[in-house]
Amino acid sequence: MNRKKLQKLTDTLTKSCKHLFRGFDRDNDGCVNVSEWVQGLSLFLRGTLEEKMKYCFEVFDLNGDGFISKEEMFHMLKNSLLKQPSEEDPDEGIKDLVEITLKKMDQDHDGKLSYTDYENAVREETLLLEAFGPCLPDPKSQMEFEAQVFKDPHEFHDI
Repeated sequence: MNRKKLQKLTDTLTKSCKHLFRGFDRDNDGCVNVSEWVQGLSLFLRGTLEEKMKYCFEVFDLNGDGFISKEEMFHMLKNSLLKQPSEEDPDEGIKDLVEITLKKMDQDHDGKLSYTDYENAVREETLLLEAFGPCLPDPKSQMEFEAQVFKDPHEFHDI
């Protein structure tokens, strides 16, 4: 399955997550094979908090170095927040939000989030799971997706 086909099929799951493909394509070969597809759907539709934390962290860690940096936070928040008309520079507000988030989540105070920092913060407050933007489907989207896929499973026979 290529990127376009996966994106079309999963639009009902996550309309605003630009990094969905990267989360599904576990071996980074540019295609999602059957095993990756099933694992991705399993996580989205029935995943545990632990599985969802690992997935979200990987999505937020844009360069794959094992940390979520200030730059990565800024980039994701800038792309996921609604732009409000104001006299103030919107980038300044996002920079402030990054600093507030770091104060809350960066437990070892090294200026970036490790998986341990992220995991501890999410376990303390589950709303922080998608702190840097949506990357998991909401319950309504899950139900719509399941209704679409399972109404005629033969429609997806070439996946």
